[in-house]
Amino acid sequence: MRVMVIVKATADSEAGTLPTTADMAAMGAFNEQLAEAGILRSGDGLKPSVNGKRVAFDGPGRKVIDGPFAATTELIAGFWIWEVADMAEAVEWVKRCPNPMPGPSEIEIRPFYEASDFGEAFTPDLAELEDRVRRIIEDK
Repeated sequence: MRVMVIVKATADSEAGTLPTTADMAAMGAFNEQLAEAGILRSGDGLKPSVNGKRVAFDGPGRKVIDGPFAATTELIAGFWIWEVADMAEAVEWVKRCPNPMPGPSEIEIRPFYEASDFGEAFTPDLAELEDRVRRIIEDK
């Protein structure tokens, strides 16, 4: 089961407060454990939303919205992509994670859709298309 593990933003992350050397070492050690366990697929921290953009869609129209964005607790400060046996395993790993922020923080775990979730709508042609896209990504 693939999951995205989302580090929720805080006032500190939105202010651009960078982690200390000790914080980076602790997170690096945790990431190493994830990699050695074969769980870690990808992950990184994100700059504050002041550096971001949103594109709003309305039919054929597109509107670009500059950051910063309100509702800090609804923003993402970082993420991992993990491959785990089930949600219980993901929760156990998150509980071992060093606190990613200087103060109170939250980490959200969300499973990815799998082809089987779409039933008959996920046709063999769509499966072939998905395979082609993955091969292109892997070749880059």
